Parts: sequence; C-alpha cells; structure tokens
Amino acid sequence: MDNKEFAKKLEFRTRQFGISIIKTSSLLPQTLEAKVIKNQITKSGTSIGANYREANRSRSQRDFKNKIKISESEASETEYWLEIIKDLNWIENEKLNPVIKET
Repeated sequence: MDNKEFAKKLEFRTRQFGISIIKTSSLLPQTLEAKVIKNQITKSGTSIGANYREANRSRSQRDFKNKIKISESEASETEYWLEIIKDLNWIENEKLNPVIKET
C-alpha cells in the first residue's frame, strides 16, 4: 500500500470514527452534565478526521506535522471523555468499548 492509498483509507476510517462518536454521544443521558460532555466529545471526536484530512492537503511538511499533532491531541481528549463516560456507567460497555479501542 502506498502513502496515498494509506492516507485515503485513514481519512475514511477517521470519518467513520467521527460518525461513531456522534452516534455514541446520542446515547448519553439528557442531563446538564451529560450535555456538556456530549458537546466536548463530539467536537474532539469529529476534529480528529477533519485535521487529518487537512494534514493530507497541507502545503508543507511543517504544516503536515502540525495538523497530525492536532489530530493526536484531539484523539487523546476524546479518549479522556470516553473514559469519563465509562467511569460514570452512562453507556453500556459493549457499546462503548469498541469506540474506546478505535480511539
């Protein structure tokens, strides 16, 4: 697999991850606290793919590295929110664990 093919596959995978985050966030309770986390996780979880896509369209190697670092940071933040959701038992583990694994 060459770099362009890898990049296309990872763009697709990160977009699918963003969709899974949106679906996961819709399972959260309708409390004020959960709405705050829903907003945070949706923003960080969908940002991973958006920044990766931008990295693939970067104008320089420096810009590429910067966008990749942002994607990594957003993935770390998303994992943090998923861990909080898990610790609070807001979503069943069989639904949450695959999303955590993909993060």
